[in-house]
Parts: sequence; C-alpha cells; structure tokens
Amino acid sequence: MTAHPLYAEALATFDQLFDEALAAGEPDRTAMIVATAGLDARPSARTVLLKAHDARGFVFYTHLDGRKGRELQANPHAALLFHWPRVRNGVQVRIEGGVEIVADAEADAYFATRPRGSQLGAWASKQSETLDSRETFEQRLAKAEAEFEGRDVPRPPRWGGLRIKPEKVEFWFGADFRLHERWLYERNRAGDWTKRMLYP
Repeated sequence: MTAHPLYAEALATFDQLFDEALAAGEPDRTAMIVATAGLDARPSARTVLLKAHDARGFVFYTHLDGRKGRELQANPHAALLFHWPRVRNGVQVRIEGGVEIVADAEADAYFATRPRGSQLGAWASKQSETLDSRETFEQRLAKAEAEFEGRDVPRPPRWGGLRIKPEKVEFWFGADFRLHERWLYERNRAGDWTKRMLYP
C-alpha cells in the first residue's frame, strides 16, 4: 500500500533530519522521549531508543509488563519527541498516534541482534517492579547466564516491540528570538493527511 503523498513527505523529512543528526554528531540520534498515560489519565515520560521506523510507524522494545508497556496496552496512544540540538539551529520532531504490539517474528528477529548481555538482562529484569537490592538482580542475572549457557538466548515471552502509528508529525525548527518555524502533518479519521504551518 502506497503512503499518502503528504505522509511520505513527512517520513522523508524525518529521514533527512535523522541523517543530519548523525552527521552533526548527536550523542544518540535514536534517543526519544515516549509519553504515555494510564487509564487514570496521569502522564508519564521516559527516554527510549528508536529501533526501527518505516511507513508503518516508529518502534521501540521493552518489557510489556513494565509501566510503559502496561499503560500502552491499557491506553494505546503515545507521543514521541526527538530533540537534536546540533541539527541546524536545533530541531524537534513530535509524533503522536496509536500503538500496536509488533508481530512475534519481528520481535524475535530484533532480539536476536541484541548483545548477549542485554538478552540475559531481559530475562533477569522484572521491569518497574520493586527491587530489594542490587544483589538480588545480580543473582537473577547469574541464574539466567547458567540457564542459557552454551545456547542462544530466546526472547522472553513478555518482552516485545511497540509501534507508534503516526497520526500527527510536527517538525519544529529553532530560530533566534524564539521565532521558530513549525510544520504539522495531521491524519484525519478518513486517512487523509493535511499540512499546515503553526505559529511559534
């Protein structure tokens, strides 16, 4: 299925800025804030790493039973924020949309590329739960190392990917005196996209 021309334009603009962030020496161009809200409508935000993006959306991986995973399953809407201060005069990209869990095959393929230590850590961690001491976590990590010694580490069943499917994409270009330039791409319920400029 071909992307709507304006959505394709937004994705191409993101790709261009993503490349510029690498060339500009951003410490980690994949770092993005993800904001969620539970059913109580209280917001929560944290930094995660973008692991894939295409016309289907923007993907990161996590424990699905951790706080953000639980919130995104209960209320499948999220906002993302990239901030690249070294690009041009500073650039922000804001993305909002619905959320879906990626297919098992896709999550398996990504998990297989992770360093072994990260794979074992995914088994050892009960993400977001109370931890009584660092020693307890290290014991759980040692147990995982022993369990999978000499063989590949499979993906934990409740560890997976979440894909944000854009409904809004805003490009914020910094300027002196806060005279910023802002462009908003927005999808309506019929699937059509519009583009408009916003006041700074």
